[in-house]
Order: sequence, then C-alpha cells, then structure tokens
Amino acid sequence: MIIAVDGPAASGKGTLAAGLAAHYRLPHLDTGLLYRAVGRAAQGHEGTPEFETRAIAAAQQLDAGDLDPEFLTTRRTGDLASKVAVIAGVRQALFDLQRDFALQAGGAVLDGRDIGTKICPDADVKLFIVADAKARMERRARQFEARGQRVDRDALYSQIEERDARDRNNPHGGFYPASDAHLLDTTQLDIEAALRAAVAIVDGAMARKAKH
Repeated sequence: MIIAVDGPAASGKGTLAAGLAAHYRLPHLDTGLLYRAVGRAAQGHEGTPEFETRAIAAAQQLDAGDLDPEFLTTRRTGDLASKVAVIAGVRQALFDLQRDFALQAGGAVLDGRDIGTKICPDADVKLFIVADAKARMERRARQFEARGQRVDRDALYSQIEERDARDRNNPHGGFYPASDAHLLDTTQLDIEAALRAAVAIVDGAMARKAKH
C-alpha cells in the first residue's frame, strides 16, 4: 500500500504521515528533508551559477538514510529547500530516489508537495493536508520556541506565505491536490484528531478499492 500525503509547510502533513506509517507498519519518507539537505549543501552560493551546480551534485549523491530531521528543520533550510526545488536537475535526481522508496515491497508512506501528482500518481490513497496560514505559522513558531529559538511571528508568517507562493509557482512542481486526493483541513484539529481522520480516510479508501 502506497500512501501519498501532500500539503503546505506546517500543515501537519509530516506528523500525520509518520503517524500513518506507524499505524499501518509502513516505512516513511519525509521528502521535504531531501530538498532541505540539498539546499543546505548549496548554502552560501545563492544567486550564483554555482548554486545550481552544487544543488544538482548534492541531489545525485544524496542518501535518504542519512537525513537528520533536527538538523534540517530550520527556517533557513526551509527557505533553501524551496529555492532548489525549482531546479530541474535536482527534481530529476530526487524523483528517482523517492520513486524507488515508494515502490519497495509492501509499500510506503511519503509526504511532500507533489507525491500524489508527480512522484506517486498511482498511490493507493492520496491525502492533501491544508490549514489556515496563521495556524501554520503558530505551529511552526512553537516548534522553534521549543528548541529555544526566538521567533518573530510577523516575519515567520511572511516566510510561510512566500514559501507557499514559490511552491505553487514552481514550473517543475505539482503542488496542488490530485483529482483523486482526499482533502483534510487540520486548522481546528489537534494531532490525535487529525490522525484519526486520516486513518478513517485511508481505511475507507482501501475498503472501497477492495470492493472493485
């Protein structure tokens, strides 16, 4: 069973994907970490031809088993991730890595921004997670504060909106709900309620597939 979970930054897609993976005993890949790792490898070269060269080389050499979420989930790497995501060579290298992960025996759960549209258009179940931008900002702010970081909420809100715009306008991307994706709005849901809703969606979708 392949489950695709897409959505914007801080919508809860990563936490939900991890919860679904644990529930169904499937391996999980946070594909956003791939782009963050590539962005970090090219850090300091923004605005130069070397930025693209370094990003492509990093993507081609990346090992999904070497990703450290704590190290990569910073505001800086999030911004860099959206910048390398528009590079065609980066997307192609990471496409192969993501596709191989999804097609492993037994299936997998992948979360990102184009899993249901580009990486796994044939996924058994597709979820597109949404939440109000203000709620997403507050979630991300609390994450940073839990790590002892000071947060300018106005600046963070602007960064989230800018990131959304870059993702939507990415000429190589697929950041939109697939026609057969199930929308889940987590604005008013805590993680337990959101996970229950996601499990219900997956169970319902698989039950319907079993009847056909």
